[in-house]
Amino acid sequence: MGNIRVGNKTIGDDQPCYIVAEIGINHNGDIGLAKRLISVAVAAGCDAVKFQKRTVEVVYTSEELAKPRENPFGPTNGDLKYGLEFGQEEYEEIDAFCKSLKMAWFASPWDEGSVDFLEKFGVPVHKIASASLTDDNLLRHVRGTGKPVILSTGMSTYAEIDHAVEVLGKEDLVLMHATSTYPANYDELNLRAIPTMAERYGVPVGYSGHETGIPTSVCAAALGACCVERHITIDRASWGSDQAASLEPNGISRLVRDIRLWEQSKGDGVKRVYEREVPIIKKLRRVGAGV
Repeated sequence: MGNIRVGNKTIGDDQPCYIVAEIGINHNGDIGLAKRLISVAVAAGCDAVKFQKRTVEVVYTSEELAKPRENPFGPTNGDLKYGLEFGQEEYEEIDAFCKSLKMAWFASPWDEGSVDFLEKFGVPVHKIASASLTDDNLLRHVRGTGKPVILSTGMSTYAEIDHAVEVLGKEDLVLMHATSTYPANYDELNLRAIPTMAERYGVPVGYSGHETGIPTSVCAAALGACCVERHITIDRASWGSDQAASLEPNGISRLVRDIRLWEQSKGDGVKRVYEREVPIIKKLRRVGAGV
């Protein structure tokens, strides 16, 4: 499996785990909150933050947008979708803020126009959401940018993933094992799919987690996930569909810390006696006892 360059970092089996803090729509349409979440990711030591980008009238039908849905922006589903969508001005502010903090950012485009929109900012990679895995036109448009691709595989069969990989090709491709329930139950995580997928597809495989806790995402890294992505929030009790499946500032900091401790601890697999063990041998082993 080859390594993939994303900005100034490399994703691959022999590289540190690439940790992505997904802001998604947890900013609730507030650019100030978005910047606070970026700062949380920076403080935690994440490698990148991720958003979602939609052309609302392309992704949703007029009937869907007209459906009643009480929300902070109005009485319809359309009010909600437009209220949560950042445009040119907000992304210019996000881009400038991330550059000032030396934090990489990218997004999941849900339509071809959103891909073109993100390309104007020179994002280092495009993330394809699980919901878009079967959208061949979008996959081809994303691949046409020449950028690396991260593809989430939640709610997808092997047949669907096989087809998506055929459309995209394996060059500069990272697959993300995921379970698309929010929050996901622990018996739905199926973390052993990570090495299985790596063997099946021969590309780096990461993990996009939607569970409430931290240890299982660390376990994903221990099972070989080259990239770990988790939603972040200021407060999991906040309004919004993704908040409950997100990590608060302390949680994302602990996740990064524990993955880095795993990387420090895993070693090279060769059993050896360390120099610091030598005096312990002299202190504790019985004199004259032989094998």
